[in-house]
Amino acid sequence: MQGRRDASHDGAGVRMKFDIDSLTRGLQYHGDVQGKRQHYYVLSNARQYFVMSLSATKRGAGNFNLVARPAVDRLHRRVRGRRGLTARGVFDRSRDRRAVPSALAALNMLYVLVATGRASIDRRRASRELFFNVRKDHA
Repeated sequence: MQGRRDASHDGAGVRMKFDIDSLTRGLQYHGDVQGKRQHYYVLSNARQYFVMSLSATKRGAGNFNLVARPAVDRLHRRVRGRRGLTARGVFDRSRDRRAVPSALAALNMLYVLVATGRASIDRRRASRELFFNVRKDHA
């Protein structure tokens, strides 16, 4: 089946062309992450990470978000060794709105760091927000 070409944005806000076949070909599985309400699966190709979740109520439905690999690597370099990070805090302190355009994008980037072993979720805090601890070194 031939994928249709569409214009979209990668995780860094850059316009790019893609087709569905190339999006799903050769994906590497990195792991899964349990959020507050959803379970996320993180896969990647050479250019980007895919943060996917399945719907708890609709069978065969779900969502996915694309996150640029270079944006995740820059974030990791910037926040490594920090504890108690939130997606809102990462977004608020970001100077590059193309790399981190929203708190949701920051959250997806933090989920990628967890799935790739570069961060963990601090479950000790009872709050509406998730808190992340980022490792100094890649695991």
